[in-house]
Amino acid sequence: MTAAAHDEFSEEDGSTPKTKQAFLLTWDGSSWRDVVRLRYDQVVTIGRSTTNKLVLHDDSCSRNHCEVFYSAGQWKLRDLDSRNGTIIGERTIKGDADLNKGDIIAIGHCRLAFTNDLESQPPTPPVSASGMDRETSPAASEAAEHPAILHRSSEPGFLAIGGDGASQTSGRTELARLYRLGLEMGAAQTRQQLTDVVLSNIASETVADISAVLLKGPDAPDNPAPADLLVMAYDSRRDLPYRRVSDNLSRVVLSGKEAVLARDVGQDRQLAVFDSLGEMRAESVICAPIHCDDRVRGLIHLYATNPDNPLDRDDLEYTVAVARQFALALDHLNERDSLRTGLNQARNENKSLRQQLGDDVQLIGNSAAMADLKDRTELIAETDANVLIRGESGCGKELIARTIHLKSPRRDGPFICMNCAALNESLLESELFGHEKGAFTGATERKTGRFEQADQGTLFLDEIGEMSSAIQAKFLRVLEGHPFERVGGHKPVEVDVRIVAATNRNLEEAVEDGDFRKDLYFRLHVAELVALPLRERTQDIPVLANFFLKKFVDKTGRMITGFTDEALQVLNDYQWPGNVRELQNTIERTVILCRNEVVRAADIQLSTLSARLSPAAATDGRPSREFQEESLADVERGHILATLDYTDWNKSRAAQILGIERSTLDRKLKRYHVSRPD
Repeated sequence: MTAAAHDEFSEEDGSTPKTKQAFLLTWDGSSWRDVVRLRYDQVVTIGRSTTNKLVLHDDSCSRNHCEVFYSAGQWKLRDLDSRNGTIIGERTIKGDADLNKGDIIAIGHCRLAFTNDLESQPPTPPVSASGMDRETSPAASEAAEHPAILHRSSEPGFLAIGGDGASQTSGRTELARLYRLGLEMGAAQTRQQLTDVVLSNIASETVADISAVLLKGPDAPDNPAPADLLVMAYDSRRDLPYRRVSDNLSRVVLSGKEAVLARDVGQDRQLAVFDSLGEMRAESVICAPIHCDDRVRGLIHLYATNPDNPLDRDDLEYTVAVARQFALALDHLNERDSLRTGLNQARNENKSLRQQLGDDVQLIGNSAAMADLKDRTELIAETDANVLIRGESGCGKELIARTIHLKSPRRDGPFICMNCAALNESLLESELFGHEKGAFTGATERKTGRFEQADQGTLFLDEIGEMSSAIQAKFLRVLEGHPFERVGGHKPVEVDVRIVAATNRNLEEAVEDGDFRKDLYFRLHVAELVALPLRERTQDIPVLANFFLKKFVDKTGRMITGFTDEALQVLNDYQWPGNVRELQNTIERTVILCRNEVVRAADIQLSTLSARLSPAAATDGRPSREFQEESLADVERGHILATLDYTDWNKSRAAQILGIERSTLDRKLKRYHVSRPD
């Protein structure tokens, strides 16, 4: 069982629960090397006598120096009246003391670290406290000794299956074992689980008594040194402590990126492990690099202590194959963790942006008309019905559509906008329904349309009245629940989209003229909202003005606190042909140019458009000329002609003044049979 595998066990099965698992690490003068697992139901004695669980070869250590045990939910250390005492951190212990993660225990010249997490490296003990350095420590001198290397391997030999039948059978067996291991690795969700799978497999497939995985730390270079490797976990068949292989052998493996099998290492004290029966030598060792390219991720160590059953070349090649798979699995796991981290970050950012958007998407106003609009919007948003929003340009139709989306059950889905008057028929079809690669000139790749982008969300179509008849027919089928095909495609595409449409056009009149399908009109006209022009709810002007003032003051950092009464009166008296959009632009321009703490009437620069469009308006709001019996169509026709005469038949300028799209103006001229005079 690996050290980290205790996470999954409880006290009933005899293993150490996660809350009670702990380890002691020993310092060799340059790194934390040996690892001893602590059992919550056992007392670990420490001292110079070979009868101790942990034997310290230090004359400053008493024969029975101290002991570590678990009691009342806490790991404790008890000094056994030692001659030179036991030190934890800066405190000399008399009797019992609690042990906490990262505590450094000083016993003579020896240093031990207490931890309950092998992935977390304990702090480095100060040199002055240990009295040891890399050159003078016993571990450093032991590391210079050379164990006998019998075999090296960089590629498993059984992968090249050939030769006699026995070799083929052996190769198939090895591949089957690796296949099963690959499946288990693929199911691992964390690096610790992956390490446990590897150690468990090696323990069952080799003769190793002790196996361990060492991985480089987060700040280690691509080509790590032995000191850069941390013990992730180890497995011991007889609960023996784990000791690192010599730095010399590790350095050979890391530099050459070849696995080695060493024998006759009885004289290499660096490989010696100790238990209550005294010294127990490692008779053979395998050290394999975990890598699949030029970058080394760590090492796999295997020890065999039985001289009659040592590790052999087959164990070496199997370990090499496992190390390769392990390296690939680690890379995939790291990549998945990175993607998961990026996804979580993107979700948090998206949530934050949605929150900010929700703060900006507000229907501002205290008038009765605005209160009624808010109430109707709340009721409509709760349903999944199609919505038609009417109103002049600049009245906030898109803002109303966003409010409906954010208050609806589809709030977590996408909100996609599309202006139907911005594109011609062919481009509009491609934008709405998408196209396949090669569908037309310039279609170099497949493109998803707005319907697919808005799946499970809301699609807002502005200027719906400008949609051509051919697009209206295909659009209607989608509204009726039928799948559609991308331009140039034959595969049906199904989507779940809520439609919110907007127009400043009289759709009833367009239906009568044959410009808009009657069946599509009834499909869209399920729920209707009307955005009144700003001139019909003047009591909202001060509220909106102050809202926009605060918004742009925060954006620009200007020190402006409000409006004078005269300035507000100027805003109230203006007709606002561009509605709320024009008011917003006016306030932004005012904030940019204002140099006072309060906006005065002289600071506000209004357009003269309103006066030009209403030359007959008197100060009392009534026409200055006598009443004439005229239909609304005649009034509209006359006003369009007057505007065209004013712009010298510049249709783009006239459409801008009238607050409609250029295509809408052309359609009205066609309806009224009007053409430019010669």
